[in-house]
Amino acid sequence: MLNEDFNIDQFKKSWQEQPVSDVYNTSEIEGMLNKKSTNYVKYIFWISLAEFLFFAIVGICTIFSTQRSNSFTNILEKLGVQMNDDVQMNFEHLYFALKVFSLLITAIFVFLFYRNYLKIKVECNLKNFILQIIKFKRTVNLFIFTNIGLLIVFSGIITYFIMNVLQAQNIHLNQATLIGFITGIVISIGLGVLLIWLYYRIVYGIIMSRLSRNLEQLQKIEQEQEQ
Repeated sequence: MLNEDFNIDQFKKSWQEQPVSDVYNTSEIEGMLNKKSTNYVKYIFWISLAEFLFFAIVGICTIFSTQRSNSFTNILEKLGVQMNDDVQMNFEHLYFALKVFSLLITAIFVFLFYRNYLKIKVECNLKNFILQIIKFKRTVNLFIFTNIGLLIVFSGIITYFIMNVLQAQNIHLNQATLIGFITGIVISIGLGVLLIWLYYRIVYGIIMSRLSRNLEQLQKIEQEQEQ
């Protein structure tokens, strides 16, 4: 039998007034954010590795291919250049050097991404984890700007090569041709920079935005722990 002093209404009221505990405590949220952040870093590493392998395969196929660069040849012929073996060989050597240098730079960043991933994966301290995420974001931004810079530098080197060939063959461009040539270079560089920016904005930007949100949440947790 129920105790006569037992009041069901009072019991319901007391039950409703009890504080509802959070589904996840701070440590569990921190753990989930750390895991997600680590996965995002891993995704960027695998994407950069895939890029390196893709361009390496394309570069190797280009090196062993017997086909010459028709687009470059057409540009020089339109400028009045005589396409002899020396000009073609010098361009192929230049193109090979630029391709190897580009792959080397990409390989360096792949290594940096992998090293950052290993450091983040084993980091347990929240403050150090946040610092590693910030460092990783800076590395990604540096990678993007380096690729844009390489495009501009490589375009400048190829332009310098063309101007040297013109000078060696005593070819003087008229004003209209020179303006058209320079305009074409500027437009090509502009489109190249835009495409690179859009590519990394889409592929890396989505992951980086999610990583930034996780970073903000982790920084809030760190501030709460310090209070």
